[in-house]
Amino acid sequence: MPVVLDPDAAAVYKAFQEAGRPAYETLTAPEAREYYRAARVVSNPEPPALESSKPLAIPAPHGTIPARIYTPTTLRKRDGLAPCLVFLHGGGWVIGDLDTHEVVCQKLAHEGELMVISVDYRLAPEHKFPAAVDDAVAATRWVAANAGDLGIDVSRLVVGGDSAGGNLTAVVALAARDGGPKLAGQLLVYPATDFARQHPSHREPETSVLLTHSVIGWFANHYLGGAESSDWRASPARAKSFAGLPPAYVLTAGADPLRDEGDEYAKFLKDAGVPVTYRHFPGQFHGFFTMGKLLNQANVAVTEISAWLKSLN
Repeated sequence: MPVVLDPDAAAVYKAFQEAGRPAYETLTAPEAREYYRAARVVSNPEPPALESSKPLAIPAPHGTIPARIYTPTTLRKRDGLAPCLVFLHGGGWVIGDLDTHEVVCQKLAHEGELMVISVDYRLAPEHKFPAAVDDAVAATRWVAANAGDLGIDVSRLVVGGDSAGGNLTAVVALAARDGGPKLAGQLLVYPATDFARQHPSHREPETSVLLTHSVIGWFANHYLGGAESSDWRASPARAKSFAGLPPAYVLTAGADPLRDEGDEYAKFLKDAGVPVTYRHFPGQFHGFFTMGKLLNQANVAVTEISAWLKSLN
């Protein structure tokens, strides 16, 4: 089936093309980060009013992992404790930070009526694989271990993220299944799950929108370096078993090189008996989730995900 962008997505893509932005693969990693950070001003929707937004410093073997904790005005408390989403931002393991994904985290906190802790894991190429994995796992385990002090109900702890953050989420869920903590759910927004890049969506011209086929190679080279791409911590689709994983929400977009691997991962989970909510946005491109000012389907996605988060607990 050919991919046809929704009218608003097509307009956004046209605007990006006409703006003459340089391709990320022609830039240094620090330059690419600045371009990505600047783009949020144009595309992020208005943030909701929250009770608070506070910095966190999560201890780790290499020092500390910066994080930010968002508390909405309405919380689904039980015995004084609230559910929490540990959020891992996208950006190909090279770009992205707490600011680029702040508004989407605020919206999830507000509409999901739960606390959100956004994690600023180390980025490549300065910190190659598995640094991001180590930080994501360490941060999730620290939140679980300190849940009571943070006002969090550890039995209602969910991990989630978009793109590279979806990849890290899948890996954290696998690691937590085997080594704790027990998670209530995993949110996978157009996740990268297999570095082999053999799925048809990695070759179709109409999926090479914003997240182009060539920039994926740039991200992969920066992140993996010489590491083995079949390692399940890089390619969670290569895990030996998906049994016993927490309920999953998997979102895919039509014009996305990662579409088929996200779809396949949802099937792997379902076949292993994991409860899966699967949502496909056929007319959207990779990256739309944070662009609620320009793309209403991003706001629809946040609302539907928030309803799923509420349904978990």
